[in-house]
Amino acid sequence: MNTDNYISGSEALMRSLIQEGVDTIFGYPGGAIMPVFDSLYDYRGKLNHILVRHEQGATHAAQGYARVSGKVGVALLTSGPGATNAITGIADAMIDSTPLIVITGQVSSALLGSDAFQETDVVGITLPITKWAYQIRSAEEIPWAIARAFYIASTGRPGAVVLDLAKDAQVNKFDYIYKKIHHIRSYQPIPDMVPGKVAEAAHLIDYAKKPLALIGQGVILGHAEEELKAFLEKADIPAAWTMLGLSAMPSDYPLNMGMLGMHGNIGPNRMTNECDLLIAIGMRFDDRVTGDLNTYAKQAKIIHFDIDPAEIDKNVKTTVAVLGDVKETLPAVTRLLNKNDHSEWKKEFKPYEDLEFEKVIKKEIYPEEGPLKMGEVVNKVSEATDHNAILVTDVGQNQMMGLRYFKFKQSRSCVTSGGLGTMGFGLPAAIGAKFGAPDRTVCLFVGDGGLQMTIQELGTIMQTDINIKIILLNNSFLGMVRQWQELFFDERYSETPMKNPNFVAIAAAYGIAGKRVDKREELQDAITEMLNHNGSYLLEVTVENKGMVYPMIPAGTCVTNIILGE
Repeated sequence: MNTDNYISGSEALMRSLIQEGVDTIFGYPGGAIMPVFDSLYDYRGKLNHILVRHEQGATHAAQGYARVSGKVGVALLTSGPGATNAITGIADAMIDSTPLIVITGQVSSALLGSDAFQETDVVGITLPITKWAYQIRSAEEIPWAIARAFYIASTGRPGAVVLDLAKDAQVNKFDYIYKKIHHIRSYQPIPDMVPGKVAEAAHLIDYAKKPLALIGQGVILGHAEEELKAFLEKADIPAAWTMLGLSAMPSDYPLNMGMLGMHGNIGPNRMTNECDLLIAIGMRFDDRVTGDLNTYAKQAKIIHFDIDPAEIDKNVKTTVAVLGDVKETLPAVTRLLNKNDHSEWKKEFKPYEDLEFEKVIKKEIYPEEGPLKMGEVVNKVSEATDHNAILVTDVGQNQMMGLRYFKFKQSRSCVTSGGLGTMGFGLPAAIGAKFGAPDRTVCLFVGDGGLQMTIQELGTIMQTDINIKIILLNNSFLGMVRQWQELFFDERYSETPMKNPNFVAIAAAYGIAGKRVDKREELQDAITEMLNHNGSYLLEVTVENKGMVYPMIPAGTCVTNIILGE
């Protein structure tokens, strides 16, 4: 026996994480995970542990880290309430295809099922919202379980994995051997590419007169940004991105026609119902993109590129499904395409672009008078960073304005909660994003409601001394709910006005510099001060309290049913 490898389960966990390339963990200690944290003490310098202030914050921070770094995010938590506090982040990661591993402590094996102190059925709770959930009851299982967890979380369509680690497994010793996993029987992360489907797709594209590509996060997850450009340029196809697809191509890319969805751009939404070929690439036809499925793109043939067979025909019936990794399937189709020119078709987007600028954009980002607007703040911050920063948003009007008016030059520059729409996501996700890309500027846009859901994570900023720029768009309302109440509930503002604290003073209590701005003539200088400040900064901007996010497609209606406001 090699005594150097005869180690406890807790030390085995540390070594296994390092074997998988982990350098950063977000977590919070507690009784049932204490042996692991004791082993972590000896691995400082090899594993950077970020002490958050709430377990939900750990999961969102790990998500932000994963989204910008391309690595698996890891959260380390205790049992009982520690585990249940992580449920929101696990669900958020799963629906947004974010590779996340959450390791929770658990009572000793002998106590399982006895309602012991801080015992909960973590596996039972998380099975519906994970790719894999497993309870480790012996130390010998730890290397195998970690290797399997990383393989499952990061391959195919990424997602969340939960490992529930019994306390006796943490302390018992065994002869440690680590083997990475590259194959699991019955698990095929990447479907086989079918040459016949590739040829069918190429044929449809060659003969389309009005093709439109819909770009989802799958392009980013598959590291296929350059392959996407080659595909679009050869066939001269206009493209639009989903919320999670933002930054897959530069904002000013000539074939980029804007954002799809409820608060997306007029052109791509309307052209969805005017194109003759719709090409979905790494996106899942979410209801916020499709609206009423009975009226969605009925005139078009549909090609769907995806790595997940479950997404094919789930919401929208496809003409041709091209399964596989887009980094391989896109070039396979591109090789078969004829060089094309769709100049006349692309010109049809211009009138809608001009209409949106006149009716919505100009009023939002270049207002001549009145209170400050969310869009103008976002636009000025983006310009001040030369469009090179990472955008992190919370959820609500701040999110939609951020996604609409922040611009991107490079991929993996947008971190937002898509499918679950989690208020409170923004602040911890921004912390994780900064650790995932320490050399980049991270700008968080958050509302007064969402910030207060995870405001304790200002303590994490204080403890780690990281540099995040927090732009609080304060309208003293739960803004998006208020917008719906105004439009669809006869302006009955039930429980949406908010009486707020002095946010700048709260930030100061955590050692974070800040300023409150409510005048347009002060905004530019305040943004400059924020960006030049060496450290985190909270810029609170008082914006119009009844601002609206337009355009807007009412939920469940046709994608051409677009409200432009007054």
